[in-house]
Amino acid sequence: MTGHVFTIAGGKGGVGKTTTAVNVGVALQEAGHDVAVVDADLGMANLAAMLDVEYDHSLHEVLAEDATVSDTLTGAPGDITVVPGEQSLEAFADADPAKLNKVIRTLINAYDAVLIDTGAGLSHEATVPLGLADSVVLVTTPDSVAIGDANKTADLAARVDGKVIGSILTRATGPEDIKAVAAEIQHDMLAVIPDDPEATTREPHVINAPDSPAAAAYRRLAASLKRVLLGEPVETIAPEDTDWFPADEANEDTDNETDNDSGGVFGLFNR
Repeated sequence: MTGHVFTIAGGKGGVGKTTTAVNVGVALQEAGHDVAVVDADLGMANLAAMLDVEYDHSLHEVLAEDATVSDTLTGAPGDITVVPGEQSLEAFADADPAKLNKVIRTLINAYDAVLIDTGAGLSHEATVPLGLADSVVLVTTPDSVAIGDANKTADLAARVDGKVIGSILTRATGPEDIKAVAAEIQHDMLAVIPDDPEATTREPHVINAPDSPAAAAYRRLAASLKRVLLGEPVETIAPEDTDWFPADEANEDTDNETDNDSGGVFGLFNR
């Protein structure tokens, strides 16, 4: 049995793709699965820097045929394995994204879950991981540009036979953000990650800020993705998945939504 490949994608930069990959990876590892996270953002690799890990060889070297996949495997916080990338322009120029297929095929023989962290935009190097995925997870903030770019990424994934299983809203501040995204995003919401000042410590939040709302949200997301590993349907968000909203604001908003028989703010995701 081979591992499952999750590609964490979204057209806009800075929406939290790397943070999502890291925290979900650690949470899945804590749940008993062997996890590898691959920094496939070939132009702006930042996984190693985010986790403050040193490495001997990079994904870029493998894609340039200057190293093997096993050379790159690097231990990281939470007992996950990472395949780091480089930040130099020279490394970017020498890397062939088409060879990423060989990297992922090697990893799925050794790990239960392989999470691919992708770059921004709709370039060739951002497209390849979409076609390699068993499941594509979109990441967006409430920003309208980010939502639009996530939808473009979903359309691109469909063109390369990638299967989008849902989307994640990051940096949410309240129910109004959920409603705004639900009105625009093409795929059901798997998780809502709060804009959480308690989680401003170094990554991963699930280790360094374990009691924060953000860490709790990432663990819930990991639990949903674990169902996919077990061959079960992925779960969309439920009211308890946003219990970090201030109680009076959440209740008022839910009451207003219920009045028009919409099923509440959460009914918007079950389309």
